[in-house]
Amino acid sequence: MEGHIFSGVGNGIQVDSKYVQTFQKNFVQVQDILDQNRLLINEINQNHESKIPDNLSRNVGLIRELNNNIRRVLDIYADLSGSCARSIEASSEAESSGTLRSDGKANQKRVRSGY
Repeated sequence: MEGHIFSGVGNGIQVDSKYVQTFQKNFVQVQDILDQNRLLINEINQNHESKIPDNLSRNVGLIRELNNNIRRVLDIYADLSGSCARSIEASSEAESSGTLRSDGKANQKRVRSGY
């Protein structure tokens, strides 16, 4: 189904299935990171409540890991946002210059001179 074009829900925007697959892959990646963050936060909380010096010092590394994970999520969302914007822009350009074929390439409209 690679390269298949379909219309967005009620908005007339056409989206290539490879973009949808990329979005899905990235959202799964984000969900995995968020699940890992939940585990890190639980461990950080347990270490904090224990007040054991070794556990408290371990929290420094866990918090660093948590911050790095948050940065990774932000980077993924930034990449998705840029990709989405480029996709919409390309779709709009193709629409304004012609029609979009089923292979995702624009059909150019012929402009006839008034002669």
